[in-house]
Amino acid sequence: MTGLIAATHSPFHDDTSINLDVVETQASHLVTNKVQAAFICGTTGESHSLTTEERLQFAVRWAEVTHNSGLDVIVHVGENCLENSRTLAAHAEQHGAKAIAMLAPSYFKPGNVSTLVDCCKLVASAAPNTPFYFYDIPSMTNVSLSMVEFLRQAADAIPTLAGLKFTNPDLIVFQKCLSEFGDRFDILWGVDEMLLPALACGATGAVGSTYNFAASIYLKLMEAYAQGDFETARKYQIQSIRLVDILVKRGYMASAKALMKRQGVNVGPPRLPNARLSATSQNELLEELQTAGF
Repeated sequence: MTGLIAATHSPFHDDTSINLDVVETQASHLVTNKVQAAFICGTTGESHSLTTEERLQFAVRWAEVTHNSGLDVIVHVGENCLENSRTLAAHAEQHGAKAIAMLAPSYFKPGNVSTLVDCCKLVASAAPNTPFYFYDIPSMTNVSLSMVEFLRQAADAIPTLAGLKFTNPDLIVFQKCLSEFGDRFDILWGVDEMLLPALACGATGAVGSTYNFAASIYLKLMEAYAQGDFETARKYQIQSIRLVDILVKRGYMASAKALMKRQGVNVGPPRLPNARLSATSQNELLEELQTAGF
């Protein structure tokens, strides 16, 4: 998979019950903004704040609204309970997902690469005809294991292994993965604020939350990079960094959802433990974004 893949929000009503009606608007927004695929029910999708049943409903709805749209769907199926993950994986395959992905269990954590491979193999086997990505995000899971060694061990152990969602700013390890396995697996970059250096290291596909509302910045960045115009590429990268800084200031999840609403895609507030913005904070956020040119 190449190009921009948006890690989508899970839309909620104001009472934080799920709002399936908004999914069609989300998908249309991504297509309009030239995003290649949607990565649903991941970190940006507040997966660990969703019930398994809610995640099943989102997978069905995304499958319905993207049929014949040209927008691919990757379903994140990671949970602390691997049996729930297997249920999600089998269901995603049944509904035609382009791929599935899972992050590591994060309460009882795999203590070594071999155990992590066993976890992934168990989940991937529930969707034997669907490409499988491991979602490495140690900042959230506190599982920090060698992805080079993971690919070495998983390459033959997991027949459907397609690659990694590499949400880790360690460009050295990223380059090692590409150098040893780039001709066999997708190593999808997952740190939006570092897309430019990742491109320089060989990235061809990227998964990120800011691609929901700022895809144009990154498409211009990628075009400038491809043309060798590194000064312009750096200009767009610093724009993305400044945008993220503004959103993080008041709470990234709630701020990003507020920005989506301003763009005409009302994905509602976040669920606890992500706090929602007060009316005052939301007004301050939108004013700051406007002043900064976003």
